[in-house]
This record gives sequence, C-alpha cells and structure tokens, in this order.
Amino acid sequence: MTAVGEEMHALVERLYPLCRSITGDGVRATLDIVGEYVPLQVHEVPTGTQVLDWTVPQEWNIRDAYIADTTGRRVVDFAASSLHVLGYSVPVSASMPLAELRAHLHTLPDHPSWVPYRTSYYKPEWGFCLAQETLDALPEGEYEVRIDSTLADGHLTYAEHVVPGQVADEVIVSCHVCHPSLANDNLAGIAVATFLARALARETPYYTYRFIYAPGTIGAITWLARNAERMERVKHGLVLACAGDPGQLTYKQSRRGDAEIDRVLRHVLAASERPHRVDEFTPYGYDERQYCSPGFNLGVGSLSRTPYAGYPEYHTSADNPDFVSPEAMADTLAVCREAFAVLDRNRRYLNLSPYGEPQLGRRGLYDALGGRSDTKQAQMAMLWVLNLSDGEHSLLDVAERSGLPFDTVAGAAGALHEAGLIKT
Repeated sequence: MTAVGEEMHALVERLYPLCRSITGDGVRATLDIVGEYVPLQVHEVPTGTQVLDWTVPQEWNIRDAYIADTTGRRVVDFAASSLHVLGYSVPVSASMPLAELRAHLHTLPDHPSWVPYRTSYYKPEWGFCLAQETLDALPEGEYEVRIDSTLADGHLTYAEHVVPGQVADEVIVSCHVCHPSLANDNLAGIAVATFLARALARETPYYTYRFIYAPGTIGAITWLARNAERMERVKHGLVLACAGDPGQLTYKQSRRGDAEIDRVLRHVLAASERPHRVDEFTPYGYDERQYCSPGFNLGVGSLSRTPYAGYPEYHTSADNPDFVSPEAMADTLAVCREAFAVLDRNRRYLNLSPYGEPQLGRRGLYDALGGRSDTKQAQMAMLWVLNLSDGEHSLLDVAERSGLPFDTVAGAAGALHEAGLIKT
C-alpha cells in the first residue's frame, strides 16, 4: 500500500494550492484534476435554484487579494496562500489605517504562527486571515486593501463517478470539495475516495458504487434535491473526511445506528485490531447529517481519522501536506476496501438440507479442508453457516455470533453453495 499512499499524497500536494469554495472555478479546477484519475460527470446547478429548503447562492471567484504597506510591500498576500482571504469576501479597494483594518482581520492568538480558515458564505463581508505574529509586527499607519473578487449569478458545481455493479442498488461514497488549502480536511478524503473508486473499477463489485464530489452542506443538499426520486436505490453510504492525519480511525455511525454499514464498519475495525473509535450519530459534522436527515434517513456513516475540530491544526494553515501521511491515507483506504468487501459479500442463505446436519464428508467438503492451517476454524464456519442459513441471518450475523473471521465465513458459504447445500 506504500506506493498507493505516495500516489494519494502526490494528489493532495497537487490540489493543495487551489482556492476552493462552495462555488467557483477552484472547484472546477479541482474536479478537472480528479477527472484525470477517474472519469467524472460534472453537474452545474444555476444560482437561484431551489434545493430543498436552500437556494443555490451566487458564484464566488477571486483573482487576487492583498494588504500592502505604504512602500507597496504586500504584508498579506493571497498569492502566498488561499487561506489569507475570508472565503466569499466581497470585492474591496481602499486605503485605511490599521486601527480600522483590524475589524476585518482574523488570527489565532493561541497559535501565533498559524493562519486560520474563515468564511462568510451567506453574509456579505470581507476580510483577511493572517498569523498573529504577522499582525503584531505591523506598525500603525495607512494600508492599501485590495480584494479582486466577484460575486455574480453562476453555478454550483459537483461531480459523480459511478462504478457499475452486478445490481442497481447503490453504495454512495461522498467527500466535500469546498475547502481551500487544507490537506486533511478535505483533500485526503478526496484522494482516498478517488483511489477507492479506481480500486473498485478493477473488480466486479456486487453493488453499484456512486462517488459524490460536492461542496459541503449546500452541495450534498443539492445532490439530494436532484436525486430524491431515486433514494430507494441507495442502500448504504460512507462520508470520507479527515482521512490522512496521524490519529486513530474513527467511525461515526448513521442516524439509524444499526444500519448495515454501521455493523460492517464496527466488525471490520474490531477484527482488524487497529486502534479505533466508534461514535454515535450526532446531527453535526460533515455531510452524513444531510444524508441522515429524517426525511431521507439513509444508512450513511462517516469514516475519518481524527474527527472534525479534534486536532489543533483543524481549519488552519498547519493542516498542510506535511500534516497528512501516505501511510495514514493508505490505512484509511485499506479499511474502506475491507468494509466494502464485507458489504459486497454479505448475503442471506437458505439451508436446503435443514433437517439434521448434512453429511459433509461424502460431498468432499471435509477433504477440501485437508492441509489447511485453519482446518478447524473453516469446519466450524461451515457448521455455523448451515445452522444459521434460515433466510433470516446474514453472513455478518454468522461472523458476529460465531466469533469467526468474515472471510472464513464467506469462504465456507461459497463452498456450501457450490455443493448445493445452501442457496441465496
């Protein structure tokens, strides 16, 4: 997985300089790059479109922004980092004393060398974000203030990539594409989702997998509004965010709490013996709260490493490519693949010889186990599958009740199915 981790990290580094927001050319440029890895269907939704209880806002774009002293030196420069401008800032061109300018400056006094990430999506405002130590070094006096931005009717942009499955029932994988230069919060999630899509495309999955790259909140709401009539197809889902930091894996359960995706992630994380945490659902966080809103109530959980706001670097310039690692992203990707491998094979079977234990020896099933290091475990898996194949219990039920690995249980079910002892 090291090579894949390095590739994902390279994608993060490539996307990092782009200025993303909930709309605009930064989102399009991001999707253009992702589209080099997986084919995307890009959707443009016009400003003013009603999406559930929300309205698609005006599109924001920015070309340049700075604060310059009387010598013309840029003391704060958007060209150095897209975090330096308050997201969705209205245009401004003025000169003003530092005392007046301070009301529009955002810093992190507790981390004086870091630049914060701040936005004002739905209230007309302008501002700059800078390090506290930079602000402390500014002398009183006049400063030139320039934000070359536009707020105008345009579009909200999101994209989808679909990996066809054996059935039309879908698993959605969602990540947000609205944050500017923040490597863990959201670029690592984009990278893991993209390489997960590539891995699934090399297989023939049972479910159809739909990857959604959308701005946070308004993007997910827009996708739900435009796809409300086909929600019955969405059987499972996962939101990916904060996927590359050094913390342990964290799975946040769906609103249901007992959705199949919840059980699968709990099982996979426990069986892997990775350090991890499972959290209950709360209606705050990333877009799982949109997919799990009561009208939809989809079985969608969220997988991250350290959750949102759980690490000091969150929403600051310290969330840079050095903060995320190839190893952490590779580990997150591996858990996704393990979970979806369980999800894809989790079937309910019916025992075709339910009266007494069928004779396995004459069907060659015991002989097939000969020489295996896990012979006893595989034999027990067959007996458990036979006993619980009543059309009511899934293979995950068998694994959980027996304490056996899911792969062993699924292998036993495959052998029994081939021998004609069980059917789906």
